[in-house]
Amino acid sequence: MDLATLDLTTAHLADACIRANIPVRTVVLTPVIPGTKTSGRVLPARHAGSVDVFLEALERSQPGDVLVVDNDGRTDEACVGDMMVLEAQQAGLAGVVIWGLHRDTQDIRTIGLPVFSLGANPTGPLSLRDRAPEALSTAEIDQWTVTSDDVVFGDDDGVLFVPASEAAALIEKARGIRDVERAQADRVRQGESLRDQLRFGEYLESGLTFREHLRRIGGAVEE
Repeated sequence: MDLATLDLTTAHLADACIRANIPVRTVVLTPVIPGTKTSGRVLPARHAGSVDVFLEALERSQPGDVLVVDNDGRTDEACVGDMMVLEAQQAGLAGVVIWGLHRDTQDIRTIGLPVFSLGANPTGPLSLRDRAPEALSTAEIDQWTVTSDDVVFGDDDGVLFVPASEAAALIEKARGIRDVERAQADRVRQGESLRDQLRFGEYLESGLTFREHLRRIGGAVEE
């Protein structure tokens, strides 16, 4: 299910979600190492001021999981540093996704494990809070609640969560979208405009929405 191996992007998968009428659960997070990708089963952990919750999550992890950290989107502290990223790598995880900040950027880049966050801050946790009962079963990431029944995908465009039960079907749809878009791009490079390929003049007279028109002719550009 590795995005790099699949040669897919989160954009392809988001378009596939739209076509499948599945909620598009995206979050604007940035890879610490530009160009890196991650994907895997969600391993949720809610941070409450101590890394013990991450270590406990790793005790329950499976190789290929992605640690998904809920720090309530805080920007006054970092909750994940190089030691925890190294520990995650040694446990066989495929990456770390943080609804919050990281620190030790240079060391994390040296480690090489894909990490996605809202940004960096040199200070660690500022206080110890009460740990939620669901700290190891769910994570609140922006407006989304995710669990180990979800799969997360991340690349330079951000992070996307999909139900694990739908992942295989969405990947197939995403491949179809990717192939159509690549074929269209090749034809543009060869001199055939996208407007001609998508029969844009016909669309203007059709009374259809643009997406309805694209689906009728088998084109792709926005989903």
